[in-house]
Amino acid sequence: MRALLLSLVLLLCLAVPAASLAQGAESGVQVRKPKLMVVPETLVNRSAEQQYLQMKQQAESRGMLNRDAPQVQRVRAIAERLIPHGRRFNAEAGDWAWEVNVIDSPAINAFCMPGGKIMVFRGIIERLKLTDDELAAVIGHEIAHALLQHGRARMSEAVLKNVGVNLAALYFGLGDLGATALAQAAQVAISLPYSRGHESDADLVGIELAARAGYDPRAAVALWRKMAAASDGQPPQFLSTHPGHANRIREIEANLPKVLPLYEKATAK
Repeated sequence: MRALLLSLVLLLCLAVPAASLAQGAESGVQVRKPKLMVVPETLVNRSAEQQYLQMKQQAESRGMLNRDAPQVQRVRAIAERLIPHGRRFNAEAGDWAWEVNVIDSPAINAFCMPGGKIMVFRGIIERLKLTDDELAAVIGHEIAHALLQHGRARMSEAVLKNVGVNLAALYFGLGDLGATALAQAAQVAISLPYSRGHESDADLVGIELAARAGYDPRAAVALWRKMAAASDGQPPQFLSTHPGHANRIREIEANLPKVLPLYEKATAK
C-alpha cells in the first residue's frame, strides 16, 4: 500500500508540465516559471490572504499599520503603476485582489504574497533613503515573486516533502488536502527565503515592470548597492540562498539593455 501511494506521488510529480518561459511582450527579460506546481493556485492565494489578514490585524492592534499617510500614498501610487504590467508575466494577475499596505517597522523588508498582497516596511524606505525609482525596484521585485508563483512553488515543495500522500489523494479525487497541512506549507512559503534562481528571476522581472511603468530600471543597481552597504557582511554566496550582492548587480546590469528601450518608450509618452 505504501509503495502504491508513493507511486501516485511520483506520477503526480511527473505529470507537472515543464517550466514555461515567461517574458514581457515585444521585448524584455526572459525567465522561467517554476515547474513544481502541485498545489492549486486558488488554495495558495486563499491561504496567503489569511496570513496577510492576520499580519494586518496584528499591526493594526499595535498601531503600526499605515501610520504615515503620505508614505502610504507614495507606496500605493508606485505599486499602482507597476501592477498593470504584471499581466505580461501572469495573465491571472489582472483578476487578483491586489492590496498594498505599509507597516511602521524599522525592518528593511517588503514582500508580495501570492495573489497580490503587498506589504512594505517603513525601514526599507527610510533607512535606505529610497528614491521613487529605487522604491519601484523594491516593489517590482516583490511583485515579480507573486507573478512567477514562487510562493506556490515553495508550498508545493513543502507539501510534497511532508504530506505527499495527502496531496496525491487530492489530485486523484480521493479526498481533500488537510487544512493543517496547507497552513504548514503556507508558513514555509512565507518564512523561508527564496532560492537564488527565484531571486534572480524576480530581479529581472522587477526591472522590466519598473521600466514599463516609467521608472528608471538602473535604479535597481543603486538599490542593491545600498542593500549591500546595509547588510553588514553578508555571508559568501555559496553559504546563502540569495545571490551575492556583486553577482546580483552584475546580472541586473547585463539585462539593462533589454529594458532601457521600454523605459525610454514609457517616458516618451
